[in-house]
Amino acid sequence: MDYKTAINKAAALCSRQEYCRSDIQKKLDKWDVSAEDGERIIQRLLEEEFIDEKRFASFFVRDKFRFNRWGRQKIAWQLRQKKLDNATIDEALEQINPEEYTEKLQEVIREKSRQVKNKEPIKQKAAIIRNAVSKGFEYDQIIPIVEQLLLK
Repeated sequence: MDYKTAINKAAALCSRQEYCRSDIQKKLDKWDVSAEDGERIIQRLLEEEFIDEKRFASFFVRDKFRFNRWGRQKIAWQLRQKKLDNATIDEALEQINPEEYTEKLQEVIREKSRQVKNKEPIKQKAAIIRNAVSKGFEYDQIIPIVEQLLLK
């Protein structure tokens, strides 16, 4: 694909949805755009603010937290996979309201506790904790909520 076609196609993608630099780089590689042209395209998209990694991180955090019910750790890991820097990731994660975060964690734990078939307390607790950790919530925040839930 030539430079002009690739930049038009990449700009069109970026105007419809937020993308980060690494996502666009993968697209350009898939389209067989040369490395030199790919770098020029990414630079131009950054200059014209089609790509804004802070904006991308902000949307990513909000969407994954609200809709996928992911915790901070899983979100941060996914953003690191997309090669975003730690400062951008930390800034985006700060947007999560702590009360809303705790409510979402409680919701995840309550839902899993209803699904666990094994009613043996230790196995039930282990299953709930494993599920919450796999969703990226912090262990030290999970334990008090699980303890409180299982005492009821």
